[in-house]
Amino acid sequence: MTYFVTGATGFIGRHLVERLLERDGDVFALVRPGSLDRLEAMIERWGANGRVHPVVGDLGAPLLGLDPSAVEALRGQVDHVFHLAAVYDMTADEERNRIANVEGTAHVVALANAIDAGRFHHISSIAVAGRHKGLFREDMFDEGQKLDHPYYRSKFESERIARRQTRMPWRVYRPAVVVGDSRTGEMDKIDGPYYFFKLIQRLRGWLPEWFPLVGPELGYTNIVPVDYVAAAIDHIAHAEGHDGQAFHLASPRSQRSGDVINAFAEAAHAPQLAMRIDRRLTQALPKGTISMLMKLPAAQGVRRSLLSDIGIPDEIVDHIALTAQFDTRDTERALEGTGIAVPELSTYATKLWDYWERNLDPDLFRDRSFEGAVNGKTVLITGASSGIGRAAALKIARAGGIPLLVARSVDKLEDTRREIEALGGTAYVYTADLADTASIEGLTERIFADHPAVDVLVNNAGRSIRRSIALSYDRFHDFERTIQLNYLGTIKLIIQLLPHMRERRTGHVVNVSSIGVQTSPPRFSAYVASKAALDAFTRVVASETIGDGVTFTTIHMPLVRTAMIAPTRIYDSFPTISPDEAADLVCEAIRARPKQINTRLGTFGEVAYALMPRAVDQILHMAYRVFPDSAASKGESDPTEHASTEQVALAHLMRGVHW
Repeated sequence: MTYFVTGATGFIGRHLVERLLERDGDVFALVRPGSLDRLEAMIERWGANGRVHPVVGDLGAPLLGLDPSAVEALRGQVDHVFHLAAVYDMTADEERNRIANVEGTAHVVALANAIDAGRFHHISSIAVAGRHKGLFREDMFDEGQKLDHPYYRSKFESERIARRQTRMPWRVYRPAVVVGDSRTGEMDKIDGPYYFFKLIQRLRGWLPEWFPLVGPELGYTNIVPVDYVAAAIDHIAHAEGHDGQAFHLASPRSQRSGDVINAFAEAAHAPQLAMRIDRRLTQALPKGTISMLMKLPAAQGVRRSLLSDIGIPDEIVDHIALTAQFDTRDTERALEGTGIAVPELSTYATKLWDYWERNLDPDLFRDRSFEGAVNGKTVLITGASSGIGRAAALKIARAGGIPLLVARSVDKLEDTRREIEALGGTAYVYTADLADTASIEGLTERIFADHPAVDVLVNNAGRSIRRSIALSYDRFHDFERTIQLNYLGTIKLIIQLLPHMRERRTGHVVNVSSIGVQTSPPRFSAYVASKAALDAFTRVVASETIGDGVTFTTIHMPLVRTAMIAPTRIYDSFPTISPDEAADLVCEAIRARPKQINTRLGTFGEVAYALMPRAVDQILHMAYRVFPDSAASKGESDPTEHASTEQVALAHLMRGVHW
């Protein structure tokens, strides 16, 4: 037997060619010039040197771009033409579908006619059924079904060409949703149910396996493994008495989407849907309610953002559920006695999941390194002369970033710049008083005169005051000073940079906040209030700028051993993190761009206050009694001041909190 195969290097194609070679036949494989190396590698893998003959051509050209001598050489030599080359992609647009699927099929049929091929095998799709409701039999084709997607229309038109324009006997095969090999899990792209794998993986990371989930029942789907599809095509193509027929290569029983998701969730050891909401509940709403809602630009933006975050293309959501059930009785009769049948998904879901997680997970190919996130980027860091800011600047410069160092003290900034340059990096120094709005305006004017853009802003500069309210009755300026620097100065700098970031449609702002915002420790009313105001500002503005590609991260920083806490002598015995460790959190904020970076204790503090605020007040009042005002807060100096055993014990119990 001699075969001419289009799409031989494709997913179904290479599995089919492997089976054809087992029949001791020769295969002419249509291949684009750019795919020759790929085909040669497959020939080596198959051990088929001398039996697979590359035919360099173009699906989009008449007679596939073959010259007359090549066409003549094939005339009368081909027993079977298998046409698999096509776009199998629900995200492809109308033009791409038309050129590849419709015009491509017409060109393949014309060549098959020109070379007097023995039989034409067209690999179509259950997509030809479009939005048909009810049972779609294998002898059905043009039933007036609704074809409301470019892919549906292109598969319908290409099958019509195969049926009407071939001059030799033809057979049509309509695979359902094709997934990986049921024996090995091998797959070559993210498609169909694979779009939901990232969501399943994330749920596994967020929740324990036993956690019961509630989710929508999207309807029915139909999934088959590629090895079944290739085996069925190979057998039916060589069996007698099937010319002029179409065969549904589908599961005899369609699967509920919830069952499919649960099968893969079980394979991933992720939580499963314990309760499913029937989509008919939403369909019971007044006609057009949901569709009208989703036409609103704001609703569309939310939907796109949510889907993009878990890797699901917006274009496929409305086409997940099949409206038709597919009759497979002709296929089952043709395969009777062969042992070729669709296996239950539960028997091979684990293989599909394992292969995806080891080979196809997009995160495997994403540069998740800090170097990749910061290399060549301009990063403006306030408070860069010492502590967290200085440590972060050094790490950014080592990773290839360009830190713009901002503080009031030029001498310390120059020391940091010289250290960065000694390491082979580049840094720039700018002095400014971030409590003065005029100084901030001058700062940004100088920066934009020197640099085309600021990619990342790290708001690290801040002022902390530890003083009880009883000692603050005549010190209203404490609140004015902290709010001026920690809040007003910070948002002034953000506002100065935001227009440029939004215009470029990219930018990230890192705000160094405090665990105190989450835990409300006594004696920090001025400091915590200023940081809480910044947190609130950030939450509001982030929702306005996310559509322009500008994002924010808030770091609720635990206690850090810097010059800021030095006046409180009891902190000398408290557990703290180092500036270098704090800088690592800043770098992680730049790398991953999360909404927040929190400690477990900080998160616990927020949850506890939401659930039992009065009890939290009592606990914090105990800490208020245990940790007195320092000598510095009273304007005094006491060299003998030190932490008691009780204070150290409580500080270790609530590690990282400012007491």
